[in-house]
Amino acid sequence: MFFENIIKAIILGIIEGITEWLPISSTGHLILADEFIKLNASEAFMTMFNVVIQLGAILAVMVLYFNKLNPFSPSKTTEENRETWSLWFKVIVAIIPSVILGLPLDDWLEENFHSFLPVAIMLIVYGIAFIIVEKRNKTKTPKVTDLTQITYQFALLIGMFQVLALIPGTSRSGATILGGILIGASRFVSAEFSFFLGIPTMFGASLLKIVKFITSGNSFDMNGIVTLLVGTVVSFIVSIIAIKFLMNYIKKNDFTAFGWYRIVLGIILIGYWAFMM
Repeated sequence: MFFENIIKAIILGIIEGITEWLPISSTGHLILADEFIKLNASEAFMTMFNVVIQLGAILAVMVLYFNKLNPFSPSKTTEENRETWSLWFKVIVAIIPSVILGLPLDDWLEENFHSFLPVAIMLIVYGIAFIIVEKRNKTKTPKVTDLTQITYQFALLIGMFQVLALIPGTSRSGATILGGILIGASRFVSAEFSFFLGIPTMFGASLLKIVKFITSGNSFDMNGIVTLLVGTVVSFIVSIIAIKFLMNYIKKNDFTAFGWYRIVLGIILIGYWAFMM
């Protein structure tokens, strides 16, 4: 049972590492994967596991963008360090909407939306949205082409788009990237700001799930700890590859292909859900 859980944790870590940064919904994919790849663990552990392995994905961002995110870097000028601090303050502003709405709604959303049909519907809805937005933007020139051009108002608007990702199947990166593009940022800037916004958001979400897991009377045994660590480490390694792929991909391509992927997957899942019913 232990080694079986390790293999499943590796698979789930791979799914998390790929889908966290591509705009196709990591939580949605993990909920769907749970239908076919069930860990030998309690429902409470699975709910916590699916969120906490996102820490591996976040660490990948911190490693890849360490210099850009470090406001104490000796290789930067005073002005560059000041801009880095400004970026972090804007990230903090951007997480405010999710904190205000996410904390009180967390249990309700988990109870009502962590299932096949809502995930499938959100995959399709945002798949269509990506296709429409990319078609609309083909002839438009982005107004924000560098992170230093992001204003506090822009950051707050992106944070409002992130709230949409509270519903599984939406995609946190998808909602924030789509929002960034809609309000005038380039794909590259939208993706990078989405990555940075994910750091406090996902650290906070992971901490919340761990606290809820423990305060609900659950405890970690050695098998659970190892399973969680394996999933997190695999998520970290795969995330590095996924982030590099995405940033290279959007230099020459738009998000239309991801939109079609979401639509096709959503239709397949609705068909599966209808068959199982």
